[in-house]
Amino acid sequence: MMTTKKVQPWRRLVEILEGAVILGLPFLRIKGQSALRFDVTYLRLHFFGITLWMDEFFIVLAALIFLALLFVFVTLMFGRIWCGWICPQTVLIDYTGFFDKAKKKGLLYGAVSYGAVLIISVIVSASLIWYFVSPYEFIGRLLSQRLGSVLWGFWIVLSGVFFLNYAFLRHKWCATVCPYAKLQSVMFDNKTMVIAFDPARKLECMNCMACVRECPVGIDIRGGPHPACINCAACIDECTGVMGPKNRKGLIGYFWGLPGEMTKRTLRTNALMIGFFTATSLVFLIYVAVTRTTLGVTVLPNYNSPARVVNEKVVNPFLLSIENRGRTDEVLEISVRGLNDSKIIPNSIVMKAGEERKITVYVIAANAPTQTRTRSIEIIIDSEETGKKSAAKANFIFPEVK
Repeated sequence: MMTTKKVQPWRRLVEILEGAVILGLPFLRIKGQSALRFDVTYLRLHFFGITLWMDEFFIVLAALIFLALLFVFVTLMFGRIWCGWICPQTVLIDYTGFFDKAKKKGLLYGAVSYGAVLIISVIVSASLIWYFVSPYEFIGRLLSQRLGSVLWGFWIVLSGVFFLNYAFLRHKWCATVCPYAKLQSVMFDNKTMVIAFDPARKLECMNCMACVRECPVGIDIRGGPHPACINCAACIDECTGVMGPKNRKGLIGYFWGLPGEMTKRTLRTNALMIGFFTATSLVFLIYVAVTRTTLGVTVLPNYNSPARVVNEKVVNPFLLSIENRGRTDEVLEISVRGLNDSKIIPNSIVMKAGEERKITVYVIAANAPTQTRTRSIEIIIDSEETGKKSAAKANFIFPEVK
């Protein structure tokens, strides 16, 4: 058994910190943008000072793969620690713990508790919207009565869903509906950390039923692990409280596998394999994030101005679509690679932060004899500020001289 100390104070601390982060993060601004927000209007993800454009969402995919593997690894090792300590459903149920007690005190207390749950639901639903619409914009539009029917609709629907959930479903959701709870039984093995009753000490149990009365889903942990258990550890504290005055350890606690089984090796083959794939996905995520460039360049066909010969020089116009995905203005140098004795006009531009612009550039080269009428070239965009480059391929055409 891993612990006989009180668990709930630590859970409450984690829940307070999580609530502060969830409610406060939308208000945090980095380089003029939200620390974490998906901008629906421009389809861009703001992530702690980095702005990911829609065509960069392969980084988000890499992050989702890493998180999925991390969830599997953590579940295999630590069981339902997510459900008991971090899951927003559990955290908000604990925040509204007064609701269950108030309903038993009469009609007036019950009505007040329903009203309090409704207020909390409204605030929580608004905080969820703030991850898509800046809270500064949201509150400003609300106060000036310019919130709009779409935001009002989302806010009302989300508030209603949260209210019905926390006023009526509560832990029933975890025990019956939650898909993650159903999947965890597949991820467990005989060395996964669980909350369990120690059968070797069952004769010490005084049958006080404190663990059963305190369990939010109404299970009897003494009968063995139950799929409805959310690992809130309330039974641990209750049993510790009963056994403590008798100078005995609690009969319920955290175990690496079921008590009485051979559980000496917490690291095993399946855990090492999943851990390896999780670490590999993290390395890949870091790689794609570090090698990301804030410059995007695409060469578009310029049908209005064909290749031509001017003063014994070959001129090819190209239409460039350039994106500055950074948070600062950039001075960009434009060059061409793949042609001897060539130049490009213009050879530099200034792009504002977040700007997307289409410009026409002219690549000029000597009209040298060549066996092929086209040559593959690269147009290079080089940032003076960051030193990073972005390149796009194009075909330079040598028109036939008649």
